[in-house]
Amino acid sequence: MKILVLGSGAREHAITKALLRTGTPAANIIVAPGNAGIAKDAHTEPSLNANDPAAVTKFAQEHQIELVVIGPEAPLVAGVSDALRDAHIAVFGPSKQAAALEGSKSFAKEVMAAAGVPTGMARECTTMQEVESAIDEFGAPYVVKADGLAAGKGVIVTSDRDAALAHAEKFIAMGILVEEFLDGQEVSLFFLSDGKTVLPLSPAQDFKRAYDNDEGPNTGGMGAYSPLPWLPDNFIEEVERTVAQPTVDELARLGAPFVGLLYCGLIITQRGVRVIEFNARFGDPETQVVLRRLTNPLESLLHRAATGRLAEGPSAQFSDDVAITVVLASEGYPDTAAPDREISGLHEDANVEHCHAATKLINGKLMATGGRVLSVVASAKNFNEARALAYENIKQIHLEGSHFRNDIAKKVAD
Repeated sequence: MKILVLGSGAREHAITKALLRTGTPAANIIVAPGNAGIAKDAHTEPSLNANDPAAVTKFAQEHQIELVVIGPEAPLVAGVSDALRDAHIAVFGPSKQAAALEGSKSFAKEVMAAAGVPTGMARECTTMQEVESAIDEFGAPYVVKADGLAAGKGVIVTSDRDAALAHAEKFIAMGILVEEFLDGQEVSLFFLSDGKTVLPLSPAQDFKRAYDNDEGPNTGGMGAYSPLPWLPDNFIEEVERTVAQPTVDELARLGAPFVGLLYCGLIITQRGVRVIEFNARFGDPETQVVLRRLTNPLESLLHRAATGRLAEGPSAQFSDDVAITVVLASEGYPDTAAPDREISGLHEDANVEHCHAATKLINGKLMATGGRVLSVVASAKNFNEARALAYENIKQIHLEGSHFRNDIAKKVAD
């Protein structure tokens, strides 16, 4: 089966590696636009604009693509999946209407309310006066979210009232959601959906703050691990029953069937599981550890979801090995952009792989182009071994000014 993966980050590299690892030949995979790391594993098309519905559809038709896998949120919001479906090309990625589950926090709250999905209380705000009233109503810690796509940086959780207001002012033009603070362990749980049936993947936990001990600003994610040995029994079944299936059913009722990856951002509170947010695509960096442990063919799972046949085959199967990923970030991330700098000392083996996010070949040299540069992913029989492998590897990488967290999966390894 010829597969086109859209995107250029570590998530798309992880998807590509998982396709290869579970049986898809490299010759059958095209990634657009891709990056320097992905180009070592599969054919890339740097000139194809992944956010252009007409261009992607034309390319897919000309190259006899049988499945398109959409990685990031931008092509979904641009309507790329809609154009592909109109051309009768199988696509793993929800329609523009269904992707509003991620693109509009207020729409997500409406869907959850109609479906009876447990979540925190929230207030929609369109003026700073409304924001002030809402944060004073809920009290500290303050949870302020941009009601739109903000590349993972639209949320702030802080006890500093002035910081909460400053964040709201930055995003007030797209609308603001102020929510009650929920306390507990966070879990990322992905579900494949064909619009009717949902199939769970393995849970993961990510690390959003920039620095050790959950200090510093929020980021797109600095690391993750899977599985989660501390989860209660029947957790996945409970989330499927109370969150994923009701959400997919409600979207179908609205005439917006959700076909793709439903990312459930969850928190386990004293009152039970609550939804923090939904995303309409694979999460980064959780994808790197979840798909690292997948053992049955990813190609088949994604194609069954894209063609309404999830109920017809096996569920996703996972290795007993654990996986962790540590993100290498460029100097100044997430506050400032570093200049392009050479990166060296990259070594992979059977237990450690690199998923590139922001790398480019310039005059024959591998350059880091800012932000989150790559994810070091390690798998082993236990978390102590996986951590040792990941950190030994990342410490061999040289990138001036770069930084990473030292405490990924530390608590489950102790």
